[in-house]
Amino acid sequence: DGWNPFSHPYKKLEYGKWELLIPPEDGHSPVPHGSKLKVVIRAQNGALLYRISPWARYVVRDEDKVNYDWVHWNPPQSYIHKNPSPKRLKSLRIYESHVGIASPEGKVASYKNFTYNVLPRIKDLGYNCVQLMAIMEHAYYASFGYQITSFFAASSRYGTPDDLKEMIDVAHSMGITVLLDVVHSHASKNSEDGLNQFDGTDSCFFHSGYRGNHQLWDSRLFDYANWEVLRFLLSNLRMWIEDYRFDGFRFDGVTSMLYHHHGIGTGFSGDYNEYFGLHVDEDALCYLMLANHMINTLHPECITIAEDVSGMPALCRPVAEGGGGFDYRLAMAIPDKWIQIIKELKDEDWNMGNIVHTLTNRRHEEKYIAYAESHDQALVGDKTLAFRLMDAEMYTNMSVLMPLTPVIDRGIQLHKMIRLITHALGGESYLNFMGNEFGHPEWLDFPRIGNNESYHYARRQFNLTEDDLLRYKFLNAFDRDMNRLEERFGWLASPQAYVSEKHEANKVIAFERAGLIFIFNFHPYQSYVDYRVGDWHHSLTVAFKYKILLDSDAGEYGGHQRLDHNTEYFSEEFPHNYRPNSIMV
Repeated sequence: DGWNPFSHPYKKLEYGKWELLIPPEDGHSPVPHGSKLKVVIRAQNGALLYRISPWARYVVRDEDKVNYDWVHWNPPQSYIHKNPSPKRLKSLRIYESHVGIASPEGKVASYKNFTYNVLPRIKDLGYNCVQLMAIMEHAYYASFGYQITSFFAASSRYGTPDDLKEMIDVAHSMGITVLLDVVHSHASKNSEDGLNQFDGTDSCFFHSGYRGNHQLWDSRLFDYANWEVLRFLLSNLRMWIEDYRFDGFRFDGVTSMLYHHHGIGTGFSGDYNEYFGLHVDEDALCYLMLANHMINTLHPECITIAEDVSGMPALCRPVAEGGGGFDYRLAMAIPDKWIQIIKELKDEDWNMGNIVHTLTNRRHEEKYIAYAESHDQALVGDKTLAFRLMDAEMYTNMSVLMPLTPVIDRGIQLHKMIRLITHALGGESYLNFMGNEFGHPEWLDFPRIGNNESYHYARRQFNLTEDDLLRYKFLNAFDRDMNRLEERFGWLASPQAYVSEKHEANKVIAFERAGLIFIFNFHPYQSYVDYRVGDWHHSLTVAFKYKILLDSDAGEYGGHQRLDHNTEYFSEEFPHNYRPNSIMV
């Protein structure tokens, strides 16, 4: 209406609420689909503030503009979901993904690209769950989706809301569960197109003053004691589940929410004084319990995951028990341990007991998501495991036409072994960040001023696995077969593994889980024949027989094919490592 700020005044209700009803014209909406809107607020000092609605469903940024515009999204025919949501999974194998970087091209990739090019790939790799980052609208692309400006809007840089609905629908048709990386721990400082200073004050949605600012993230912190803030955040969760059909959430930045110190400058040793006391932000903890209680009550099939580095006890126990109500927590100590080992130790100094301890040191009544590396390790300034292991040689020696150098050989073998032992021993679920399954080279870096707005590192070169002359295909095939084996035997949903051997001199780890025996030889140069491994089967009448199911040394995984897969291994009544029987391998 020519941006007349006074043409449609709101009516003031109690508790600081405002309401505007615009009657239909000739039975049609008075605001056509695609109209640009603004909400205008007169601040306490009389200034007129032009704002985007906190509940805006669609915001776009024109090429020549700095700020986002609120666009009325109300198409004549909105997307209709065809497929039911998958049943709740027993074993979660999560593929952590970012839509914008999900193509080899140097540009922002689309929801459509993900639907037709990436989902089939995820399905083929044996993952049954996709965790989507950077979906909630964020003005700054290089924030990796963690500086949210519009909480109710799906990011328009990848396409329309209907494109995202179709993407989730197609994932459901493949039996893939879809989780949203939800950021309720903080909000962007933008005010023109964000929540900050919405009414001209520094409070409104946030704490005012020191408590309302995160000193490391340079962002605003919610006031979780405020009823309208609680309604805003809870409605937000419902909208993502009910409108878009997300199957649950990974809550980002839970450690920052749980403590007044936000985890800044504090280490966590596991001492219970660190978790209970006046430094815990009870408002935020209660919000998380409330959110989980609401999700669990309205949508019991939905899954929630906590990203908490502190290890707060009972975070993943039901709210009825006084717990936080999450289903899973990320095992954040595991990737740090692998980095430490690779960075600081020579191969002959690897400590088997320390590896096993890190992979099994968890409260067994809470479910953990094990991972060797996630997006955190792939970001600029850090290094992925593949790059730590093989570094510069990845540029020259990943071709099968080149001789297999010691660095590439060691890197390829350890990449597979680290993933399998983490998958099998480390938790009740497994996560991988897109591209890392095949050892994607280099780090991730989004276009920003510091790199001349380059997209060179803001992409995933899936084409590397399709090139028969490159060794990436070996890692890709191993990851796929490891996931498919878990699908067959379900070790993630099985009780904790029994570790029968961690031999420091031999560098051997052996354990049993889900009826399988896992044996790892981490020795840099020593192989073994007739190596005795404990077996829990004990029968006077039946001789149990074992066969090889997965072998990181097989040719199709870039191994040396030293084992004959036709061999049968018989269990004998020969106690070993506190097990009644044993086998020779």
